[in-house]
Amino acid sequence: MDRFAGQQVVVTGAGGGIGTEIARRFAREGAHVIVCDATVDSAQHTVDAITSEGGSASAAAFDVANPDEVKEFSRDALAAHGRIDVLVNNAGINRRGPLLDISDDDWRATMSVNLDSMYYMCRAFLPSMIDAGRGAIVNTGSQWGLHPAPGHIAYNVSKAAVIAFSQNLARDYAPMGVRVNVVCPGEILTPMVEAGLAKKGIAVADLAAKVPYGRLGKPEEVAALVAFLASDEAAYMCGSVVEITGAQAVF
Repeated sequence: MDRFAGQQVVVTGAGGGIGTEIARRFAREGAHVIVCDATVDSAQHTVDAITSEGGSASAAAFDVANPDEVKEFSRDALAAHGRIDVLVNNAGINRRGPLLDISDDDWRATMSVNLDSMYYMCRAFLPSMIDAGRGAIVNTGSQWGLHPAPGHIAYNVSKAAVIAFSQNLARDYAPMGVRVNVVCPGEILTPMVEAGLAKKGIAVADLAAKVPYGRLGKPEEVAALVAFLASDEAAYMCGSVVEITGAQAVF
């Protein structure tokens, strides 16, 4: 498919896991992808994967939770590419623990990376989308933003806020031709999840047994959903909150 031929796409948190697969999916469908991550090595690793498949991509390393760095990145990206057609806000962290076990730093870092970054990125690129009369923003929420899991209060609250943020953006900017949607993944088998399970001595099959569909999700399945929401095939989807969980609702 070439749904994004000639388009310019920004993906944050694209240095591994779900973000890498999102970037690869857009590139396979004809987009030039600006791969954003906290470190240049991680971003370049994804760029190398894309170019080895014949796609087009460039790397950008900056702190999405730093408004000055976001401004600098957006200015350079718009100068180099003229416009950004799709923005995927995927960067996120998970500081685990209930309220009395997490630190102030855990709380602030989680809100900064998971929520504030979307505020900065959308504020940076929305004006150019409004000028163009079109644009698509897809934000990564979480199943836990809808159905909180125990022992993850900072992450759960941040992802609930992402959902509210996305719906507010959609209401405000749909009249200008900008569509905003949010995906809420459940348990997805990324290298990070697999390593976390191994550290706790939990088998992948044990976690998969909790999912009615019988297995964990794949990063490329989330990427396919993100690409659909950003495409013209989803032209009337705006303000949608789409779960991808294998029917798993709560723990």
